[in-house]
Amino acid sequence: MTDRPRKPLKPATQATNSGRRSEWTGAVVNPPVWRASTHLYPDVVALREGLTSNADGRFFYGRRGSPTQWSLADALTEMEPGATGTMLYPSGVAAISCALLAVLKPGDEILIADSSYDPSRSFADVFLKRMEVTAHYYDPLIGADIANLFSDKTRAILLESPGSLSFEVQDVPAICAAARKAGITTLLDNTWATSRFFPALEKGVDISIVAATKYIVGHSDVMLGAATTHDKYWNRLRRTAQQLGQVVSPDDAYLAARGLRTLEVRLRQHESSALTIARWLKEREEVGLVLHPALPDCPGHEIWKRDFLGSSGLFSFELKQGDEASRAAFVDALDLFGIGYSWGGYESLALPVDPAKHRTATEWKGKGALVRLNIGLEDPDDLIADLANAFEHYHGAGS
Repeated sequence: MTDRPRKPLKPATQATNSGRRSEWTGAVVNPPVWRASTHLYPDVVALREGLTSNADGRFFYGRRGSPTQWSLADALTEMEPGATGTMLYPSGVAAISCALLAVLKPGDEILIADSSYDPSRSFADVFLKRMEVTAHYYDPLIGADIANLFSDKTRAILLESPGSLSFEVQDVPAICAAARKAGITTLLDNTWATSRFFPALEKGVDISIVAATKYIVGHSDVMLGAATTHDKYWNRLRRTAQQLGQVVSPDDAYLAARGLRTLEVRLRQHESSALTIARWLKEREEVGLVLHPALPDCPGHEIWKRDFLGSSGLFSFELKQGDEASRAAFVDALDLFGIGYSWGGYESLALPVDPAKHRTATEWKGKGALVRLNIGLEDPDDLIADLANAFEHYHGAGS
């Protein structure tokens, strides 16, 4: 492993090599786990000099990280074309909330996609409201017409594409172009695709956010968030995170970096298996709409086809004429699918979801009971057999 300048690398090679600077790894392959609160200085002069720089790679105090955290941040920055830097946070929600606090002040207004992750809505409706920031929700399929919602107080737009329950794909480039023209900051929850399948900054986004808990970590054993941005917002993002005392454990950073090395192969397997299962579900008589962005009848599919480089393992489907009891019977009958929140790990999950509860600007028009699946790394034939068996219980509950 060298630090010599090199040509741009293909994604799998980049994921394998990024963040592994020799000053952080030494003679070993992986950056070691540096556990430290106090960083020591050789003398008072060096102590004073430490105050003159606020950058990764400079020892200062444990709250600003060490080579373990710096290497992960560096790798995530390298994966996002056009990025200046990445801040790490102890969860995806922390990344979203801290990034919003970096760009908003009392009296501002923010536009938020109506399909957004519920904790994002909660932060806006409770915390930002207490801060006298007003949130307005918009149709995720609005596209360039979002400009009609701008006021002289609109300062930010929080996008999530696709939505993590109903999977509408937004026209991110059109929304960002309108926002930039009006001087409005755009933030995207890019957890579903990661920068691997959606290079957000290249598409016009100002701050790209991921719950690294999901695909970056990949093993369902670490909570982590990250926000990556360009020159205009980097110092503000970094300063806000530090003022709020945000810090990630070096052990968690180490595990996330280890997960990152296999991101390419895992994402491709998640993608392949999820598409196989989604297409199988479309042929089942018990199933209504299958909400997978790579399928032609998913809202926003043409935008996905234009802008995305791939799809991941998370999607939803409707059980026809399903009530709560029959849906619960279906989910309970699954053996290989765990029942739980989160996604992006190696194991498959199933979750009953109800988008209508979280809508204010648009009406959820789904006709059946919705189930969200995280397709893990199991053999898709085994997962299909498990789903087929669960449909027998669904029939029984509905009879």
